Amino acid sequence: MTHTFDTTVLREYDIRGIIGETLGADDARAIGRGFGTLLRRDLGEGAPAPMVAVGYDGRVSSPMLEHALVEGLTASGCNVRRIGMGPTPMLYYAEASAEDVQGGIQITGSHNPANYNGFKMVFRGRPFFGADIAKLGELGAAGDWLDGTGSVETVDIMEEYVERLLAALAGVDTAALETLKVGWDAGNGAAGPALELLAKRLPGEHHLLFTEVDGNFPNHHPDPTVEANLADLRALVAEKNLDFGVAFDGDGDRIGAIDGEGRIIWGDQLLMIYAEDLLGRLPNATIIADVKASRALFDHVEKHGGKPLMWKTGHSLIKSKMKEVSSPLAGEMSGHVFFADDYYGFDDALYAGVRLIAAAARLGKSVTQLRGEMPAMLNTPELRFQVDESRKFAAIGEIADRIAASDAVADTTDGVRVTTDDGWWLLRASNTQDVLVARAESDTDDGLERLLRQIDEQLSLSGLERGESVSH
Repeated sequence: MTHTFDTTVLREYDIRGIIGETLGADDARAIGRGFGTLLRRDLGEGAPAPMVAVGYDGRVSSPMLEHALVEGLTASGCNVRRIGMGPTPMLYYAEASAEDVQGGIQITGSHNPANYNGFKMVFRGRPFFGADIAKLGELGAAGDWLDGTGSVETVDIMEEYVERLLAALAGVDTAALETLKVGWDAGNGAAGPALELLAKRLPGEHHLLFTEVDGNFPNHHPDPTVEANLADLRALVAEKNLDFGVAFDGDGDRIGAIDGEGRIIWGDQLLMIYAEDLLGRLPNATIIADVKASRALFDHVEKHGGKPLMWKTGHSLIKSKMKEVSSPLAGEMSGHVFFADDYYGFDDALYAGVRLIAAAARLGKSVTQLRGEMPAMLNTPELRFQVDESRKFAAIGEIADRIAASDAVADTTDGVRVTTDDGWWLLRASNTQDVLVARAESDTDDGLERLLRQIDEQLSLSGLERGESVSH
């Protein structure tokens, strides 16, 4: 038996497709067969049957995919621990915290529209991406799967997971937090039930929005990096006079936040708060941020005695780099934040929410005050525009070569990030879509205009133009 995946489904960081068009039960079964086969081969002949934790988000199609995935895993000789519906970080926790678990798979469409779904995977404690995912396609096409008969057990770990989240407040004077007032928006995503349990246990007053899981997302799309999706949270913070608000994406691994005045705290700005708190306890630590992050973040890390490291965008790439350089903290503009000081190094928005409470308490400042002290940088949002798949990496290569031949200061960690007297601009190819991503930041409006003109000039030289920005 063989299986051929749609060409659009096996992506760089995860597997994602449109239900009924590019992704269905047969694909889920083949993913289980392939993942189980790779795990058994990696453990070696004669090793006991590996245990794989499986969870799923609140999308309508998730139970169907979960059923087929479990069939595929057990047919390849893996045992399965089903943890049911919950946020992706709960699945990561199930994999990281149990010695008898060798792999984990979460069925989730993340922040994509309701008709999408997909899979995020962990393989023996490391991210499963890139060549790993491509291998699933090769195994399916060849029908190169091991056979076996695995067992299935169902375990409810949500209470245990929430208990672990609360450990982020260890050493914090929780009595001082009794007057704290926080708003939370689960966006009808998979984090809702865990958030309800968590809020009951947190000190202070907590107001919750849209915790009922609904895969149709009736209130707003669950992507906290889009300002329009924070409107309900902003209204709640204003109406109830709350200290700050926290929002989650559809599967709870990305955080968004606003302060008490309704100002957005972007991913790199949150990392500034977390870094300042952490560096007070772990001086000289390496803090990683992706190439889209503000210069203000890298300056802030240096100012507080840390070593800033700019790295490639992509949660799997960031996690891998953290392990390589023993970094205790990393983050992305997209709201993925990774804590490895007192946690497991994976991206967990619920944990990040608790750590925001803890950081403000330890620093002795409100979240609003911390946000207000940040330099007022002028920057564009993430500008994304359509480019033919066959041209996107080639165009970035051409731009990098031209920049290298000039006297410009450039970083080519991921795309091209050019620093000038006006600030910086970035052009990079998306690993998950046929788009180029641009961003620019300056101290002045005129400077920002000049940076954008430089982007346009480089695109024009490669026969491209920015055109209209496209959504994720």
